[in-house]
Amino acid sequence: MAQIIGTILMLFGVFLILIAGIGLLRMPDLYLRMSAATKASTLGLGLILLGTVLFFGELGIASRAIATIIFVLLTAPVSAHMIGRAAYTNGVPLWEGTELDELKGRYDEPAHVLHGAEVVPES
Repeated sequence: MAQIIGTILMLFGVFLILIAGIGLLRMPDLYLRMSAATKASTLGLGLILLGTVLFFGELGIASRAIATIIFVLLTAPVSAHMIGRAAYTNGVPLWEGTELDELKGRYDEPAHVLHGAEVVPES
């Protein structure tokens, strides 16, 4: 039974990674592509690894798979945020259909500081 559930989880994970790949090809700008790739592929990889844990049912495989899931969940959103911030500060254009740019006019490009953001003094 665990092997069947593991196989279903792996197939659903592969489907989500396929959706992430399609999102990379179909989305109109860098920011939307990053969102599609980060969210769908992170969840897809997590499901594939959980399916692997259930399929094999060994402690060594489970510990490595869970460590990999934790690593990906901690690093993927941070790296996507940093790439998006670097792209925005370097002037990568938003899609022309974008309706709201919350940073427009608030971001001081030479200083790399948001206007209106509170600065907490060090004590």
